[in-house]
Amino acid sequence: MKQAVSDIATVDFDKIRKDFPILSQELNGHPLVYLDNAASSQIPVQVAERLDHYHRYEHSNVHRGIHTLSQKATDAFEEARRKVHSFINAASEDEIIYTTGTTDSINLVANSFGLTNFSEGDEVILSEMEHHANIVPWQMVAEKTGAVIKVIPVTDSGDLDMKAYKQLLSPKTKMVAVIHVSNALGTVNPVKEIVDLAHENGSAVLIDGAQAVPHQKVDVQEIGADFYAFSAHKMCGPTGFGVLYGRKELLDMMPPYRGGGDMIDKVTFEKTTYNVTPFKFEAGTPPIAASIGFSSALDYLENIGMKAIEDRENELVSYLVERLSEIGGLKLVGESENRASLASFVFDHIHASDVGTLLDKQGVAIRTGHHCAQPILRRFNVPATSRASLSFYNTKEDIDRLVDGINYVKSFFE
Repeated sequence: MKQAVSDIATVDFDKIRKDFPILSQELNGHPLVYLDNAASSQIPVQVAERLDHYHRYEHSNVHRGIHTLSQKATDAFEEARRKVHSFINAASEDEIIYTTGTTDSINLVANSFGLTNFSEGDEVILSEMEHHANIVPWQMVAEKTGAVIKVIPVTDSGDLDMKAYKQLLSPKTKMVAVIHVSNALGTVNPVKEIVDLAHENGSAVLIDGAQAVPHQKVDVQEIGADFYAFSAHKMCGPTGFGVLYGRKELLDMMPPYRGGGDMIDKVTFEKTTYNVTPFKFEAGTPPIAASIGFSSALDYLENIGMKAIEDRENELVSYLVERLSEIGGLKLVGESENRASLASFVFDHIHASDVGTLLDKQGVAIRTGHHCAQPILRRFNVPATSRASLSFYNTKEDIDRLVDGINYVKSFFE
């Protein structure tokens, strides 16, 4: 699918904002400012209407029926796979596996590829800025196989220490699993360089793309990763749906992660043979409605153009960092020059939960806490941060409201 628009100047983002009815409501007596997009983006009316139409007129199970409704549902379900394949430029539709989200995708690789290929003393390289979803599954598999976790440190600016990464690579490195964009710092990691170095070492690579795919054009063939995972609900789509991209030659060699209907070829009590890739990884009734909703979300994003979205959000995040830097006593956590879509901050004398609570009273929704990334917050010696995260439908006025709200929070504690 071709991008319809690539020039930010030709996109009417004020008009686009009207596609999101939730943004026009009041929260606690104030117009809503939604700055929690890294947790979950909002759904445009076009996607909501597509979901409603499926539930009203098309609802049926897929791959199992010869009746018309089942065929229509199956066609829409598989059309989503074709759109994802095009959206991330996979080599084949067979490389697109439906999951329930990024976490499920990583667990699939850890349990299928990891349990099959890891043995005592093998090494898995993670980074200090990983989301828990890209730490815990590898730890669980390491406990079962005797593999060892190695960690790429993060510099004071919030960037990966690439010199240390090169030194960590060894003949024992079986997997490198790193985040594309940090959900706690906003750092954009040099994933192509990470992949190239790993492949030179003979290591496989998984990229957690949950915070990257919504905000920039991702080409999995250009990046070269063996696996790439992301979620629909951060991309104007429904919850409970995600994607695992995997190189087909690896997927074909991997055993199924879950057993059940649809992932089988032939079942007897003596032996079961499995379906082909990608279906052998999709046991049971899949998230049909969510896949169709995500298909609509991809159409919506493509219609705007991912280059226009990236340019818009880069402009907004620069303004966000500029305005936050003006606030006395506020400290940004992570100051990489390669930043996307969000900023985390702390005060010495005000807890993040108090900041979030008082902002909520003013209609400003942000995220506070450890953001499922406790190791990186521990690295910066903070228990929690306040995080403002952006999407293309946000405005500079939203950021101004955030800053006004933070100043009110400061005055409250003076």
